[in-house]
Amino acid sequence: MKQNPSAQSTSNVHGWERAASIAGGLYFLGKGLGRGGLGSLLQLAVGGLALARGISGHCEAKRVLCELNEHAAMAEGTSRSMPLHRETDQQQLKTNAQAATATATVTGNDSLDNPPAGA
Repeated sequence: MKQNPSAQSTSNVHGWERAASIAGGLYFLGKGLGRGGLGSLLQLAVGGLALARGISGHCEAKRVLCELNEHAAMAEGTSRSMPLHRETDQQQLKTNAQAATATATVTGNDSLDNPPAGA
């Protein structure tokens, strides 16, 4: 997947989230340095990633998740980037329904009252 160069420079981690990343990163780095073993390496890695996220203000995972969320919202028709015009949508649905049923022919056979012979 080709990376947009401006995507990494944009800040998507702000305020308390950024402060929590820095604090959590420092905490895990301190815990990882305090002991040995595989667990400490994992804590150092997590701490380093969280600290880098807090300092840079950018999280690639968050960018991807927000992008996927936006695509899902667009597929559902509830995207925040596209304003919803409920009255206009309802009027269009009503117009489409009237146009679709304008040429319908009613046979007078109500299948609930008169079910087909083979059923």
